[in-house]
Amino acid sequence: MGRTLFDKVWNKHVLHGNEGEPQLLYIDLHLIHEVTSPQAFEGLRIQNRSLRRPDLTFATLDHNVPTIDIFNIKDEIANKQITTLQKNAKDFGVHIFDMGSDEQGIVHMVGPETGLTQPGKTIVCGDSHTATHGAFGAIAFGIGTSEVEHVFATQTLWQTKPKNLKIDINGKLPTGVYAKDIILYLINQYGVDFGTGYALEFTGETIKSLSMEARMTICNMAIEAGAKYGMMQPDKTTFEYVKGRPYATNFDQSIDWWQTLYSDEDAYFDKVIELDVSNLEPQVTWGTNPEMGVNFSSPFPEIKDSNDERAYNYMGLKPGQKAEDIELGYVFLGSCTNARLSDLVEASHIVKGNKVHPNITAIVVPGSRTVKKEAEALGLDVIFKDAGFEWREPGCSMCLGMNPDQVPEGVHCASTSNRNFEGRQGKGARTHLVSPAMAAAAAINGKFVDVRKVVV
Repeated sequence: MGRTLFDKVWNKHVLHGNEGEPQLLYIDLHLIHEVTSPQAFEGLRIQNRSLRRPDLTFATLDHNVPTIDIFNIKDEIANKQITTLQKNAKDFGVHIFDMGSDEQGIVHMVGPETGLTQPGKTIVCGDSHTATHGAFGAIAFGIGTSEVEHVFATQTLWQTKPKNLKIDINGKLPTGVYAKDIILYLINQYGVDFGTGYALEFTGETIKSLSMEARMTICNMAIEAGAKYGMMQPDKTTFEYVKGRPYATNFDQSIDWWQTLYSDEDAYFDKVIELDVSNLEPQVTWGTNPEMGVNFSSPFPEIKDSNDERAYNYMGLKPGQKAEDIELGYVFLGSCTNARLSDLVEASHIVKGNKVHPNITAIVVPGSRTVKKEAEALGLDVIFKDAGFEWREPGCSMCLGMNPDQVPEGVHCASTSNRNFEGRQGKGARTHLVSPAMAAAAAINGKFVDVRKVVV
């Protein structure tokens, strides 16, 4: 019987253990940031251990960094985490994409942009959205602090192999509908736990037609479906993206192997989901997890349990209302889900020549300094600023309430991020997950509108 893409990469990295039991995997790339690494480094010191592979460990600063006046960090805990990572990187010989450096940015953007992220690798980071890197045909997953220390000390990790779930996506995306809508729709239809215990492989003609940036958006939110891993077959689009990047110096030696990374025709999948996106609508979440979402044209559902009731109470909404009824106050364009150059370009097409609605505070946060510079070279910063958006420095920003960028209590925010949990964007903040185009159109109109009628 043939093997899946996931099986091929997994089996190549097994050092010890039998299938069905925990197996020891070799880790090719360890990405770290300031929040989940301090205790792990301290554990090495306490045990008088060295860092096993500093050459395979790369650090960036993203969660706590301010996006205005970046070197003026007023929060004591944030400042401590940042300075601690800077010291640890120096002490243990880790390359750090430091504050203000050309490569600094959100960890899941820095990896691909620098060429560290490559097909066939095992990639870990103390961050659940590490699944993003699976868009390259890598096994990439988030780990806890104790696991971070284990990788620091051994460059290995014990893991139990998951089952395989194929999500076969076909059809041409309608104008005004994007990769973000695909993954939001899947989670809305199948729930936030349909991927639990599985490695997800996204396949089909729709996936093949997507850019690498769009593919990353889908894999980024595999975790919101309950999965640890999201993967896609590397292809010509992948190889062209990787080639020539600073850390992709092994391209010529690796391309032959990369081209073998696909699921065989007779590979067995434990579960298969099929989706035709030909008539897919823009998606908007109404509740407090990504499953609580609707097509733009659909009313919010009736209350079916206590979770729905709590979500409606928290969000200040009612069944039967529609997305266009939400009184928005903030719009956030950013996060590791949708702060890449193509996201900002798409949003700028809608924003150009218009003004932000007077009731809206609109913020654009490029996901990395690389994206910021590329966007400014295209004049996107001018387009956004002329319209009334704030143009910020790179970082995780308003995706999570761990830095100065927070949504005020009780205010509804159209957000291109990945989570709409209670308090995710600040105490009492009300988050609605949408595509960059939907967020941009909402900023101009002061409410959600059908972006299919805006994009031409």
